[in-house]
Amino acid sequence: MSSEPTDSNASEDDGAIGFDDLTRDIAEVPAVEVITTVAVHLMSAAAVKCGLAENGAADRDLDEARKLITALAGLVTAGAPEISNFHAAPLRDGLKSLQLAFREASLVPDAPGTGPGEKFTGPVYS
Repeated sequence: MSSEPTDSNASEDDGAIGFDDLTRDIAEVPAVEVITTVAVHLMSAAAVKCGLAENGAADRDLDEARKLITALAGLVTAGAPEISNFHAAPLRDGLKSLQLAFREASLVPDAPGTGPGEKFTGPVYS
């Protein structure tokens, strides 16, 4: 193993792969992909915080889940007109599932219309 520092910006002439080769230029990424990717990350994190992951109740944190679901609801509601119904419909379905899972996980469920994200989506019923 060499003690020489490595150059993360090495050119292709050296045979090394540069940082730019390993990442996609954000200018090339369509907005719909950015929005859906962020939404999926929020959904995944909220599902874990609702206790829906492998560890179940060990990872449950409903205060954190509420924040994530509310952020997701705001993103989906604001982004839906921009990304078309084709992309928005599955996000809405996932959001509703998380809102219902949150309600089921709560010891004292919120009143209809006051649950996480419901100020953006309206009341969610099972």
